[in-house]
Amino acid sequence: MTDATQTKAMPIFDRSRINPTGVFWFLLAALSAIPIFWIGFESLAKAWSTPEYSHGPLIPLISLYLFMRELRRSPPITGDRIRWPGLVVIAGALLLAILGNIVHIPDIVTYAFIIWVGGLVLTVFGWDRGRRHQLPVLHLIFMLPLPNFIYLKLTIVLQGISSVVGVWLIQMMNIPVFLDGNIIDLGVYKLQVAEACSGLRYLFPILSFSYLFAILYRGPMWHKALLLLSAAPITILMNSVRIGIIGILVNYYGIGQAEGFLHIFEGWVIFGFCVGILFVMAIALQRLTPNPLPLAEAIDLDFQGFGGILSRFLEIRPARAMALAAILTVGVTTAFVTINPPEPDPVARDSFGLFPRSMGDWQGRQFQLDADVERVLGADDYINATYLAPDAATGVNLFSAFYHKQTEGSGIHSPEVCLPVGGWEIFTFDTHDVSFPQTEYGDFTLNRAVIQKGLDKQLVYYWFEQRGRRMTNDFSAKMAVLYDGFTIGRSDGAIVRFVTPILDNEPESMADARIQSFMAEVLPRLPRFIPDGPDRTAR
Repeated sequence: MTDATQTKAMPIFDRSRINPTGVFWFLLAALSAIPIFWIGFESLAKAWSTPEYSHGPLIPLISLYLFMRELRRSPPITGDRIRWPGLVVIAGALLLAILGNIVHIPDIVTYAFIIWVGGLVLTVFGWDRGRRHQLPVLHLIFMLPLPNFIYLKLTIVLQGISSVVGVWLIQMMNIPVFLDGNIIDLGVYKLQVAEACSGLRYLFPILSFSYLFAILYRGPMWHKALLLLSAAPITILMNSVRIGIIGILVNYYGIGQAEGFLHIFEGWVIFGFCVGILFVMAIALQRLTPNPLPLAEAIDLDFQGFGGILSRFLEIRPARAMALAAILTVGVTTAFVTINPPEPDPVARDSFGLFPRSMGDWQGRQFQLDADVERVLGADDYINATYLAPDAATGVNLFSAFYHKQTEGSGIHSPEVCLPVGGWEIFTFDTHDVSFPQTEYGDFTLNRAVIQKGLDKQLVYYWFEQRGRRMTNDFSAKMAVLYDGFTIGRSDGAIVRFVTPILDNEPESMADARIQSFMAEVLPRLPRFIPDGPDRTAR
């Protein structure tokens, strides 16, 4: 039988089955959960206002459609069911939400909310039925933004692939073009493959669409897996085509073709092509089956009977597990609201604007970053200054960005992410031990890299200054933020970076000596601007 036939044959809604008590416990659980998940909802609203996640509001509606589609095929809930696993999941989700609130990281809270929804489904339907309804819950993940450090690294990978393929397409038109990092050099014009062109704007909604497509597709499991996994390569390929088309238009008609309405319009066209390719793949996969279905039947988009299905919400049984789920959520939320610790005082520090221009023989000058760079950096304070000494062959650049909170969407960007965007390539990269016994820094390990752009080389030292700890790994720094946010209520931190050119015929050891000579002057002054101890709060 078809779904429509099943819907007609099975009574969907019976007024005599209305259960006010069950509805009460369900609504009490849902409404009482709002305060503990609130910062997650606020973070989602901010993320959904950006182009990359503007599809976010559609995801809960699609998940609801998937849920009702599955519910239409199932009879009303009757009899006793195993519901305690749902209570365990709800309790775990609430504890995770409390952790996210304590360390002020909304991403943790939003993931906890999805887990809580999954637990509520298990509680309402019981284990046997509830676990079959988890696919719509899992789909909610697509409404969440990626963690910032993953987003930035993924952006660089997609930019690199899109740049290479886009330039290849331009060269196929016999147009002279040169790729310098992520800068497409057309001679008269240069195009920067910026974050907005990286493909992420299409990747997240296409991933969601392909997940939906795989669920609705009627065919073997490997067909579904292929449709799901094809989203990323299709998006990257089509974004590369978009970049290539822009480059060709710019070459013939000028730089204005890369901006304004055409830039946006091409984006929507590429998105449509990505969706179209998924449909073509579904048709092709059907042709490989012994009894192929027409596309209208291969993709199950039947909406019949949803009104009656939605009304079954009024039939929720007033089981003890439902009451316990509501009481548990109310109790945890009430405790959280009542004893929620106040915001920690800001750390005591001086502004980088007061950083000395003169240190020993070194004389420096500060420079402002471009507005777009400042926006992406997202730092509360930063210094970008170049210093020169009379006996130094060339200058040393000091850059440091300080964050009062490395949570709530802000945080340190690793130079490993930023350097390729400017056309610089990492030639060598490793950790390096340094010693400054006359300072409180003493002996510590930092990252040392040699970067190259054409014939130019630079030596880079950098590390993550995390509340008195020098760290070389950005993921470890993120984990330290979680730990310190929970234990001492602090999530401030900074990145410290020194850069100097490696001159022609100059050994790298001389560049090392130049940076370390400058660091010997900087480090004794740095704790004024980057607090190190666990008790450096404003008084």
